[in-house]
Amino acid sequence: MKILIADKFETSGIDALKAGGLEVVSDPGLSGEALVDAIRDSGCKALVVRSTKVTEEMLSAADALGLIVRAGAGVNTIDVAAASRRSIAVANCPGKNAVAVAELTFALILALDRRIVHNTVDLYAGSWNKKEYGVARGLKSRTLGLIGMGKIGQAVARRAIGFEMNVIAWSRSLTYEQAAEWGVSRCATPEEVASGCDILSLHLAATPETKHIIGDGVLSRLKSGSYLINTARAEVLDSDALSKAIADRHLRVAMDVWPGEPSGAKGEFRPEILKTAFSSSDSPNGGILGTDPVIYGTHHIGASTDQAQDAIARETVRILLEYACSGRVLNCVNVRKASETTWCLTVRHLNRPGVLSHVLNKISHAGINVEEMENSIMKGSEAACAHIHIDAEPAIDVLAEIRSGSENILGVSVSGGSTR
Repeated sequence: MKILIADKFETSGIDALKAGGLEVVSDPGLSGEALVDAIRDSGCKALVVRSTKVTEEMLSAADALGLIVRAGAGVNTIDVAAASRRSIAVANCPGKNAVAVAELTFALILALDRRIVHNTVDLYAGSWNKKEYGVARGLKSRTLGLIGMGKIGQAVARRAIGFEMNVIAWSRSLTYEQAAEWGVSRCATPEEVASGCDILSLHLAATPETKHIIGDGVLSRLKSGSYLINTARAEVLDSDALSKAIADRHLRVAMDVWPGEPSGAKGEFRPEILKTAFSSSDSPNGGILGTDPVIYGTHHIGASTDQAQDAIARETVRILLEYACSGRVLNCVNVRKASETTWCLTVRHLNRPGVLSHVLNKISHAGINVEEMENSIMKGSEAACAHIHIDAEPAIDVLAEIRSGSENILGVSVSGGSTR
């Protein structure tokens, strides 16, 4: 099976894929039209990307492509809807960068509290100002509010507890039992978290449901002088509302993700929100960095540690080898959940050619669609059992035709949908 890797990827991962018998084409510089051509001309069955955008145009050139693996957690750079329409599976590596992002989150929290960047810039400018920078709030007994309690949110919570902080959290899936187990207090809404915290940290995936979920309704609840950290995705935070809250509520802000950030590794970039931090003339460094507001930023590097990238590479290899071996897609994000109202047709049969073809032919002629199918071979390979999930109940005469139409069928039954 041929794999196309269109982003920087660990050498250890490439070696592991080759050792597993896969053909690997690695070209980290691919993007845009060049990537369209590479997908079409290579005939790859799987594509691996990190930050490279995968568009519908690229997918339309992918006759052989069956799997896209995002070597990371989020899949917002991939047109998942277009992939689904073309029956291309999309997988990711959730949780493998959790420690790295949690570490950066705490680095930013501490940097805001101690104004590390301001300290350093003034030292470079030849200014000693212990009186100004010798004032900090400290983290012990402060309340950290978390929006999102996936693997990253949990990792941040553990570190906050190590700093003897109180932790409150909201997530759609967070239960009171989980909150108690993780040592956090569950809040009913993001607004409730904002009202009760000193530091608000965001750890949500970018989805249509989470776009601008942190807007004026949440930010207006923050206490004056609160800290806000975003190491998640830029889309979850309303930039206009944030600008207003910085001014109205005197927030200190640190972000690793930005609206409109460059897709490449290098480029010119001037985030609008940072302009407010480059204005004060009372800074001893000549006004390069003001003293108020405090807005710090990093270059979308949350997952960029050797440990995280090694873990992501191992998970990517695991996904690809399983796909090559069995066709099964681990961590698939675009397979529809099984409907509770579908019917399951169970066919016990001898392990002979043509049996399933006969069954599927009868189902098709009845106007019934197959949604999922699994055929398990029994020990000894003499017999098998097919579980065929279908969107309607077969009529009695269809079941009779399935039973009687092949001497290799041992039994037929239907379950689900409704009480028979």
